[in-house]
Amino acid sequence: MLEPRFRWSFPEPVVLSSDLAEAASARGLAGRMARLLARRGVADRADLDAWFAEPRSVLHDPRRLPDADRLLERLTMARDRGERVLVFGDFDADGLDGLAILVIALRRFGLVVEPYVPSRLEEGHGLSVAAVEAAGARGATVIVTVDCGTSSAPEIALAGTRGIDVIVTDHHRVPPELPPALAVVNPQRLDSTYPDRRLAGSGVAFKIAQLLLAGTPEGERAALELADLATIGTVADVAPIVGENRAIARLGLERLRTSPRPGIAALLERARVAPADVDLETIAFVIAPRLNAAGRMGEALEAARLLLAEDPISAAAHADALESANHARRDLMTTVVAEARALVAASGDRPATIVRGPWPVGIVGLVAARLAEDRSRPAIVGAELGDTIRASCRSDGSVDLGAALEACADLFIRYGGHAGAAGFELATERWPAFIERFEAIAASAVPADPRATLRIDLALPALAVDYALHRELASLAPFGPGNPDPLVAVLGLLVTRVRIAGTDHASLTLRRDRDVLDGIAFGRPDLAETVHAGDRIDVVARVVSRRFAGLETLQLDIQDASVSGGHPEAAAILATTPPTAALLAGSAP
Repeated sequence: MLEPRFRWSFPEPVVLSSDLAEAASARGLAGRMARLLARRGVADRADLDAWFAEPRSVLHDPRRLPDADRLLERLTMARDRGERVLVFGDFDADGLDGLAILVIALRRFGLVVEPYVPSRLEEGHGLSVAAVEAAGARGATVIVTVDCGTSSAPEIALAGTRGIDVIVTDHHRVPPELPPALAVVNPQRLDSTYPDRRLAGSGVAFKIAQLLLAGTPEGERAALELADLATIGTVADVAPIVGENRAIARLGLERLRTSPRPGIAALLERARVAPADVDLETIAFVIAPRLNAAGRMGEALEAARLLLAEDPISAAAHADALESANHARRDLMTTVVAEARALVAASGDRPATIVRGPWPVGIVGLVAARLAEDRSRPAIVGAELGDTIRASCRSDGSVDLGAALEACADLFIRYGGHAGAAGFELATERWPAFIERFEAIAASAVPADPRATLRIDLALPALAVDYALHRELASLAPFGPGNPDPLVAVLGLLVTRVRIAGTDHASLTLRRDRDVLDGIAFGRPDLAETVHAGDRIDVVARVVSRRFAGLETLQLDIQDASVSGGHPEAAAILATTPPTAALLAGSAP
């Protein structure tokens, strides 16, 4: 019996404003695309123009960032006085890319810069005492943090006693009281008037690069050349690819595809990816994991050196080191995920997945992400460090982790993060109290249907799936969080063939009238057992174009399947839309 694995969420009806409808019509956008964009936050003509505009025109004025004037004044003074600046970047891909951006920009601005990447195991997240001591030993009088620092009040106060000014650049949740820094450049501040709060840490660094270089020769061009690094960090941090982030991604992808910097080119070569083929998925699954592997398996400074490499020879050496670390990380992940899943299975059905073990600190975030996907529950994985536990958290979308940890703040030694990902450290004896409190928070968010949700962007009779639809959907790229690859419910397909493809995929041939569509369901071998020739089904899929032997064809990248008309929304569409009417551009629901 064919049963959908996921809970299908059909698109809500949208009534377009007259302004947006007119703007969409003027651009030749079909009604279905205008409604899709409206569901993604495009509310009026200005939003629509920004979506399709040249990306540089969408970038906001960096002077509107909180404390931007104080940052510029202090760094200009440091330059004039010949002071040394230490740039402290977090050890994940977002922090590393942001560090590289500011090191490059500050040096071009005329400063003497010392990069510093903390040890994940020895120092943990946030500005560390060790970094403050290192700044003093190196003669630095200014510390600029990247992707961290908003919650580092004690360390910033310590720096002040050593005569070191701290400038925080960050994007994480802001505590009720700001740290005692000279400047806190964070668009999340309650008093911020910056137009877009969704920047990643590397995105904030990119804006500061724009601010610093605006008055230098070729400053605008030099700053825009750093968009590739900001794009990698933005994708790695799972920031939404909308608004200014989308503009940065469009700029960054262009540079990655046409003139990748030596370190990135070396990584792509080892992954056998041509620069011209790079997209946001490449960043998420090829580039970012290799950058993160350095900090997970050793010292993240290796990744920073790769990003800052200026010649192919040194870049190749650093890329080899990262490739080796990534292989080791994969092997370790296989072992730890199996152990964690065994603990989850033994704990029964809980509102959140919370486990701990004697695991390396560097991979607990990855394990938490895998467990969150497994059960569609928020997941927390702790690494046992004797008297303390250091944990990483990943959300399934039902719980705002930043707010949840804030509600448990009295239990922690330190904590931080945002809605989708966070982390904390606490005394081992407080672990049971944390579980009790967090599970109560998670229980209030558990949906009645425990299956993960597939959010459908368009629901169409099969005959409406054509190259015109494919072109329309492709115009929304680049795809990522906040602007995901559109999912289409394709309704009323007749199965003519189904078979196992490879070891764990299902291949389907689907007739709609006089022609057929090929479908591939990656990681869904179960469909080859529950779907049979002669069945009429509905599928949720990405509409993609495949080229083989010089021939281009449409294909459905199938995520899930159901008996045709099994969902009330699907049945209503099939009942009210004649097949031929669906062929009219923009008329489909």
